[in-house]
Amino acid sequence: MSLIIITQYQPINKSTKTNEPVNSKQITELSNPPKKMRILAIDYGQKRTGIAVTDAMQLIASGLTTIPSETALAFLKEYFTKEKVERVLIGEPKQMNGQPSQSAPIIEAFIVKFREHFPDMPLEQVDERFTSKMAFQTMIDSGLKKKQRQDKALIDEISATILLQDYLSRKK
Repeated sequence: MSLIIITQYQPINKSTKTNEPVNSKQITELSNPPKKMRILAIDYGQKRTGIAVTDAMQLIASGLTTIPSETALAFLKEYFTKEKVERVLIGEPKQMNGQPSQSAPIIEAFIVKFREHFPDMPLEQVDERFTSKMAFQTMIDSGLKKKQRQDKALIDEISATILLQDYLSRKK
């Protein structure tokens, strides 16, 4: 004959760190943590703009698309209606000595327009030095053929992804 002992399981209440009963509201809060929103990165250029975005938990950066730069604001407006975005990063072009590069005025003009269209969206400039070179090297390392590596749109999208992944790494 076996003896079975049955005890009542009493979970520890995380808010009080005691064995007080956990109420249903606390269980709901624990099982439904607040959702984070995406972070979007922009590699803005005179002709093309690479766009990357995180997953909702802000763990992984993925290339989204490359668009003609003149359509960037319309694209973002549509995207913001479909997805919740916490903030936008935009590449800040700098020379090796830290001075603005010759493409800086183009990006500054876009930033002014962005802030006019989306005044409540946080916008952060992030150093984009080496992202294009890193993107090109990533294409080589992944085994893309020479013809595929000449796709400048893909380079812009990968650059935005690198910019965003670097931001996520520094944020941890």
